[in-house]
Amino acid sequence: MAEISIHPAVDKGVKPGSPNFSGGTLVCKCASNPVEVNITSQCAHNHVCGCTKCWKPEGALFSQVAVVPRDKLRVSKNAEKLKVADANAAIQRHACTGCGVHMYGRIENTKHPFHGLDFIHTELSKEQGWAPPEFAAFVSSIIESGTPPSQMATIRSRLKELHLEPYDCLSPALMDAIATHVAKALCLAGGGAFSGEVDCRSPQKTRQRTKPTFLVAVD
Repeated sequence: MAEISIHPAVDKGVKPGSPNFSGGTLVCKCASNPVEVNITSQCAHNHVCGCTKCWKPEGALFSQVAVVPRDKLRVSKNAEKLKVADANAAIQRHACTGCGVHMYGRIENTKHPFHGLDFIHTELSKEQGWAPPEFAAFVSSIIESGTPPSQMATIRSRLKELHLEPYDCLSPALMDAIATHVAKALCLAGGGAFSGEVDCRSPQKTRQRTKPTFLVAVD
């Protein structure tokens, strides 16, 4: 098979971030009047993502996605060109209507575990020093985008060479964060207090609950 392009930002190796980095400007791909988004924070949880909803550079199998605090992101130029790509998605991806690039994703549902964090593509910034990608998420989803299943073993092997552990969901730390959020919500709904160590639901309430109280859509 041809050389695998995971993502241009990692294909030649993952570059380390800078400890004192404090943000930069994301710029869309329009040749004139580009959308600009100012970030005044280092990013976190950077990763490559194989889902079918994130914007990917041409020819790349994965997108590269990180998060920043919502109050550290501001559209500084040509905001009128932005439109939400999919109003039904949990993450409202604000895309440029000129070039199609997703400039940032925002969660408006206050009950979502990631509310308060905005999703960005750091490769849209010329500044160097962003925290590097740490893992690969939703790897199997690239099959939905047309990747032959027979290539998956090779792709996972390449991800491991890049020290991007492949997962078919998010990283264990993020999945734990989601589960903790849901557990806290269940406890509050049942009138209990979440200790982080025990199930605060009474046996009776546990038996009566046949469906999850909260269904968390990550993307």
